[in-house]
Amino acid sequence: MKEMLLSAGISLIGAVTAGYLLLPVLRRLKLGQKILEIGPNWHKSKEGTPTMGGFFFMLAITVAVAAVGWREMLNGQFTHLFILLFAWVCGGIGFIDDLAKVRKKENQGLTAPQKLLLQLSAAAAFLALTRYFGYTTSDVAIPFTSIVLSLPWPVYLTLGILFVAGFVNAVNLADGVDGLCTGEGLPVAVFFGMLALSLENPGAAVFAGALAGGLLGFLWFNFNPAKVFMGDTGSLFIGGALCGLAFAMDRPLILIVAGLVYLLVMLSVVLQVTYFKLTKGKRIFKMSPIHHHFELSGWKEKKVFTVFTAFSMIMCAIAWFG
Repeated sequence: MKEMLLSAGISLIGAVTAGYLLLPVLRRLKLGQKILEIGPNWHKSKEGTPTMGGFFFMLAITVAVAAVGWREMLNGQFTHLFILLFAWVCGGIGFIDDLAKVRKKENQGLTAPQKLLLQLSAAAAFLALTRYFGYTTSDVAIPFTSIVLSLPWPVYLTLGILFVAGFVNAVNLADGVDGLCTGEGLPVAVFFGMLALSLENPGAAVFAGALAGGLLGFLWFNFNPAKVFMGDTGSLFIGGALCGLAFAMDRPLILIVAGLVYLLVMLSVVLQVTYFKLTKGKRIFKMSPIHHHFELSGWKEKKVFTVFTAFSMIMCAIAWFG
């Protein structure tokens, strides 16, 4: 517990410090966000807000994990390093996407197939690595039951790769309102920290603490009205971090419960697109992802943030009993 709290504290201070140091740099480089024309019209006022702010908490988390997790490394435990590496790879994919958007001056970077191929490759490498070192098995524990399914490794690997890619993209879709992706991720990070402690996995606890602290520090800059956006750089890092924690602790399905808010966001997009195509133009929601539906229904961004973050907290509490 002490190491997890220390990691969180270092990451919190590091994220705030990085924000004050790097935010002027992002402004000077004119790394501003391009806002989609099809989005809520009041979002256009945010155009030009610096993006790629995910680096604030990514750097802070890295420092915290290195500073607090060295004892685990000396003991031959590298769980936190593998999770950190995978999260950085996912964040790197997001960075390439963000950079392409800035250069093209539009809200379209990598194509969907390019991004998906990179994510699938990263997921396969991560699962193979954690399997090799014995952190991940092919056993799947079903939440809220005592049932454990033993799958053939090729089947587990295939399903795991698809699950990781899907969840990482779900987190990416949640980043559409000031502070939203950050607020939703905080309870999930805390949940995984407590789970790591209960499973006596200090490496995962150190990383989860660093993730929680880093997101809390970033929220200082990202809360409405946002001074900076995390960009795909940050949202894909968060998605990779949460998937990394779940699989490195061999509890992947609990992420469905704890991270349900992200999956519902993705589901709203799938339902909207499918229904639109089947009905030739009709919509279920005023706009998807679903947080934009609530915005167009009259909710202020702070209300969207509060309700969705509270829902994330409730689901994490429920997940604890799973």
